[in-house]
Amino acid sequence: MNTLNLPEVLGRVAKLPTTEFEMAGNTVREILDQVCTEHNQLREHLFYDNGEIKGHFLLSVDGEIAEVDSAIKGKNTIDLMLAASGGLDLAQQTQELNRDEVQRYARHLTLPNVGRRGQMRLKAARVLLIGTGGLGAPVSMYLAAAGVGTLGLVDFDTVEASNLQRQIVHGTSTVGQLKVESAKKRLLDINDSIQVETYATALNADNALEIISQYDLVIDGSDNFSTRYLVNDACVMAGKPLVYGAIYQFDGQNSVFNYDGGPCYRCLFPQQPPAALAPNCSAGGVIGVLPGVIGMIQATEAVKAIIGLGETLSGRLMTFDALSMKFSEIRFSKRKNCAVCSEHPTITSLEEEAQTCSSVSSIIDLDEQCFVSPEFLKGILDDGHQVDYTLLDVRDAEELEICVLPEAQNIPLNHLEDQFKDLDTERDYFVTCYSGGRAKAAVKLLRDNGFNNSFVVDGGMKKWVKNIDPEMPIY
Repeated sequence: MNTLNLPEVLGRVAKLPTTEFEMAGNTVREILDQVCTEHNQLREHLFYDNGEIKGHFLLSVDGEIAEVDSAIKGKNTIDLMLAASGGLDLAQQTQELNRDEVQRYARHLTLPNVGRRGQMRLKAARVLLIGTGGLGAPVSMYLAAAGVGTLGLVDFDTVEASNLQRQIVHGTSTVGQLKVESAKKRLLDINDSIQVETYATALNADNALEIISQYDLVIDGSDNFSTRYLVNDACVMAGKPLVYGAIYQFDGQNSVFNYDGGPCYRCLFPQQPPAALAPNCSAGGVIGVLPGVIGMIQATEAVKAIIGLGETLSGRLMTFDALSMKFSEIRFSKRKNCAVCSEHPTITSLEEEAQTCSSVSSIIDLDEQCFVSPEFLKGILDDGHQVDYTLLDVRDAEELEICVLPEAQNIPLNHLEDQFKDLDTERDYFVTCYSGGRAKAAVKLLRDNGFNNSFVVDGGMKKWVKNIDPEMPIY
């Protein structure tokens, strides 16, 4: 008796009760025919009309590649592998692998479901990474090592010392440099046969489509919701698959969007959360190894999509809890009323997308008069108590372990409303956080409840350190 294993995705598509069968037979074809006789709907997925097995399947018997008419004896394990389940529509591959590339990628070339064809697809691929931080660092390094021919890097930021705890593509010697240039130097050191294109700019509604349209696949390594929605919508409009990853403290998420007609990010999360519920890693922290786990999954999904290998995470949200070391999965489908990828989208341009995001986060829309500069606050602090004020820090208590301004009263943003009874509506409040987002939300909340003399310290602690006290540690 032989054991036949079919791919899970084939089992779902053909609506089979199981993907493992025990069958007797003298050839692989006899066993497949028996299964197709019992489950006739399977035949159309396995065979062409002439009886040949479809070209996107590979057969192995006890770990060795086999043909459909290969004779078998005794007890065997037969695996039907889905070597190509979609893949990307890459440009015609005219270049061959040179001698050095054959040697470098030998472990790929000897894989039966990758081989020379798969390596050529990697070489022909153009992959865009949004962000070269915690997620972009491991993704870019593994894709460079794998031989992805062209990597595009989008990031406007510079390398800071606090990045080095997790952003492993950067190093001590590149602190202060543009992240895209720091990463490019490291990636070319890993593999000097690839091309690295850099965009030292923030992605926005004006440039997103122009940049994204030049690539075959996009990887989201951003750290804020506005960019996530912008990237998703641009990928839908440009017809590009999007490999998603997100991290926060000890938790991570992975999925693949807009792949082979699958759902997009808005199908999963139609709208972004308010600022109070959306701190980034700078605010909430992240354990240094977590981006490596989530980033390597992103790199794996990218390689699979490029080669056309196996089943991607399209329609599946995989979550990871580092503290319990557990993965879980949630399945989801396209939303019929999705604002961007449905048959009748309400978002048809990135300008509309930007307006939508703005309306969702209107909680932090404030007039210019609601802001004070770090320099203004320093003048207030230096004058002692000539002004009747309270310096309010709305970060979480753990963040104050790194840096805090003198005399600052700490009330975390999610506790602020509960403390209104203890605050004086006639007093001046100068509100700070890490970079300004939570302070904006706090001042909006204060002013809506009668605290009319409330002001955001523009740029938060990050700008204070940059402009006022460069010796103060920051994270």
